[in-house]
Amino acid sequence: MVDFSLWDILRNLGLAARWTIALSLVAFVGGGFVGMLLLVLRLTRAPLIERLVAGYVQLFQGTPLLMQLFLAYFGLALFGVNTTAWVAASCALTLYTSAFLTEIWRGCVAAVPKGQWEAAQSLALSFPELLRHVVLPQAGRIAIAPTVGFMVQVIKGTALASIIGFVELTKAGSMISNATFQPFLVYSCVALLYFSLCFPISFFAKILERRIHASRS
Repeated sequence: MVDFSLWDILRNLGLAARWTIALSLVAFVGGGFVGMLLLVLRLTRAPLIERLVAGYVQLFQGTPLLMQLFLAYFGLALFGVNTTAWVAASCALTLYTSAFLTEIWRGCVAAVPKGQWEAAQSLALSFPELLRHVVLPQAGRIAIAPTVGFMVQVIKGTALASIIGFVELTKAGSMISNATFQPFLVYSCVALLYFSLCFPISFFAKILERRIHASRS
C-alpha cells in the first residue's frame, strides 16, 4: 500500500486528465472532419454513395465503442501498423465520433426549409455553391448546440480507452486505487474531474440552444 495524500491523488489524476483532453480533441476534430466529408457525400444524393455512408453510420452507431476499440487495437497490427494504445484509441474514437456527427449534421441540414433549397436551385447555383452559401450557414446555426453537447459524450467515451491500456483519467484512477487501496476516494476524485470537464460544455450547449431558439422565434 502506497501512502498518497488527497493532493497527491488529485495531482496524478490531473496529469492523466491531460491525455483525456488530448484524446477528446483528436477524436472530435478528426471526427468532425470525416463527418463533414461524409455529410457532403451523402447530400450528393447518389444512391450508391448514400447507401455506403448510411451503412457506415449504422455500423459505428450499432456496435459498442468498446468492441470498436478492441478491433482497432488488435486489428491495425494485421495491416502492418505500429499499434499503440494511443493510435488505436484515436482511430476508434475518430470513426465513432464521425458517424454520430454525420447523423447529427444530416438532421440539421434536413431542418433547413425546403423552400430554401428550391430558391437556391432557381438561381442556378451549383451544388457546392448551394451548400456553401445557402444550406450549410443555416444548418450550422442549428448544429452548434447538439454538436457542442455531443462533445460531452466523446469525453466520457474516452474512459473506455483504459480497457486497451491507454493511461487516461479512468486508467490512472484504477492504478492509483490499486496502489492506495482507497477506491471510494480515488474514484470520487475521478468523477469530480470528469464533471469539471463535462459540466461547462453542457452548460455552454444549453446557452447556445436558448439563444438559437430565441433568435428563430
